[in-house]
Amino acid sequence: MLRTTALFAALAAMPAQAQELVVYTYDSFTADWGAGPQVEALFEAECGCDLTFVGTGDGAAMVARLQLEGAGTDADVVLGLDTNLIQAARETGLFAPAPTDLAVPALPIEWQDDTFVPFDWSYFAFVYETYALDTVPTSFEELAQSDISILIQDPRSSTPGLGLLMWIDALYGDDADQIWSDLADNIVTVTPGWSEAYGLFLEGEAEMVLSYTTSPAYHLIAEEDDGKATAAFEEGHYMQVEVAAALADSDQPDLAAQFLTFLTSAQLQSVLPTTQWMYPAYEAEVPTGFDTLQSPEIALLQSPEVAAERRDAALAIWQDALSQ
Repeated sequence: MLRTTALFAALAAMPAQAQELVVYTYDSFTADWGAGPQVEALFEAECGCDLTFVGTGDGAAMVARLQLEGAGTDADVVLGLDTNLIQAARETGLFAPAPTDLAVPALPIEWQDDTFVPFDWSYFAFVYETYALDTVPTSFEELAQSDISILIQDPRSSTPGLGLLMWIDALYGDDADQIWSDLADNIVTVTPGWSEAYGLFLEGEAEMVLSYTTSPAYHLIAEEDDGKATAAFEEGHYMQVEVAAALADSDQPDLAAQFLTFLTSAQLQSVLPTTQWMYPAYEAEVPTGFDTLQSPEIALLQSPEVAAERRDAALAIWQDALSQ
């Protein structure tokens, strides 16, 4: 009897196992230098839970994984899709409505979506070393007519790659085949994701890389290097708004809703400029250095529905042009 009493006392003294929230996201978010470690520490301090990030490649690969796993997915939340992927994600039927009491986004566009919650944004752009180019192109046509070497990402697996695809589609539509054909000899390689392409650029493998207008802020603030800039295209730059959403079959619905609310908080949003190197999607402090960045005069963005409708045709044009 004494042994039984002692056993029950010992069990009662053991701490309860923390609830786990599983978040699918892209690989660079989970890297040591990404936002993931800070987001994890901040949210776990708030929720008393165990936040587990699972890297899935890039955003487009994340949708493919969800389509494969279906309702049996281990994910409670996905983080890192964007407006070009929202419709494909929505069509899986896997997502739950977002909390109704979220803060109002502070975006250049009006945001209306009851499922997908924006958490950061920027514009796609080509980054270059200021000392390396005598003439900086001001349009896709000028870039295609130059001998400037570029690195891009695969639109089938990468959200920046898909962003470039839809950027050119938004400007040229069904006539995009000529631009892609002209760009083909500028392209050094097509990488699966952003990290690989940017790493090759930093190693000097090409003169330009597809990234964001906010990317030079990293070099300026973290490295005190003001030698990176983005080419300003007079025809406009395509926006990326990154989003998160909760899975309908999550066994942690309350925790998932808490995490989405946390993403919109000033505490979290203030972390993103110097970890994601993107603009916060809600009112938050932006560090000195962001005021030096290019601000496109023309913002381009197709709705999720139009992007989904145009994607296959745009991808076919891209594949045909680059295979010749």
